[in-house]
Amino acid sequence: MLSNAIGHAPERMWRPNTKFYFLAYHTVVFLEYYLTQPVASYSPLFPYNLVEVENIPAEGIDDVLPARFYSQQEIVEGLDAISLKCKKLILNASEETLNSPWIKHEEIELHGLCPGIAEDYTLLEILFYNLRHVQHHTAQLNLLLRQQNGTAPDWVSLVE
Repeated sequence: MLSNAIGHAPERMWRPNTKFYFLAYHTVVFLEYYLTQPVASYSPLFPYNLVEVENIPAEGIDDVLPARFYSQQEIVEGLDAISLKCKKLILNASEETLNSPWIKHEEIELHGLCPGIAEDYTLLEILFYNLRHVQHHTAQLNLLLRQQNGTAPDWVSLVE
């Protein structure tokens, strides 16, 4: 549904410094980050810059800004790779792995992305956190599409 929302955006909504673009970018970066195990191996598909709070653009949603402008096609194709990463992580995870810490203490500040709330999460907990995070922002993207474009993609109940 995230990929559909991003792909559904008209060109006027997919521009640098728009709320839709920043929200989509944020969602994709964190989706990939939370699927990284071990966190030290995180190498973002879509590199970012961390900025001071006073330098966040008016339409920005956090201090994680794209290093450059990424096209819709780049993001959608990246989501395909991230989806595969998710499937592999879940299918290869043992019960022990799922119950182990998602992030090591020495990795917390490594990428500048770890929210304090997630420092003590197990891998299973971060997977649920990630799911909720993506659902939340996908709903926001669909709301923006409906408000600014009058339409949004249909609900997806099953993905193969």
